[in-house]
Amino acid sequence: MLPLATDENFNNDILRGVLRRCPGADIVRVQDAGLSGADDLAVLAWVATEGRVLLTHDAATITHFALERVRLNQPMPGVFEVNREVPIRIAIEDIILIATASRPGEWEGQVRYLPLR
Repeated sequence: MLPLATDENFNNDILRGVLRRCPGADIVRVQDAGLSGADDLAVLAWVATEGRVLLTHDAATITHFALERVRLNQPMPGVFEVNREVPIRIAIEDIILIATASRPGEWEGQVRYLPLR
């Protein structure tokens, strides 16, 4: 199962839905890792160290910093930006698909957007 992380402002209804439907999902909230209030650079550095793909709603700044890490040849295991307009059910299904069907390293250096369709 692909290790995931959610940033501080990620919709907890989506997170709970993923965990309810896929109890074995490996998802850590950054605030549970002691990163409450951390800036985007610190969050991206932490997910890189942990090898976790980041789930976020923050299209404004995370993309810039994630792609900057790639440009600097720094590890960036991947980011999925989940549009806030995506129905919760669709977000849950897409995240479960990503977590269960992805290979390690598959999303390295990439920023992708949900919904997948």
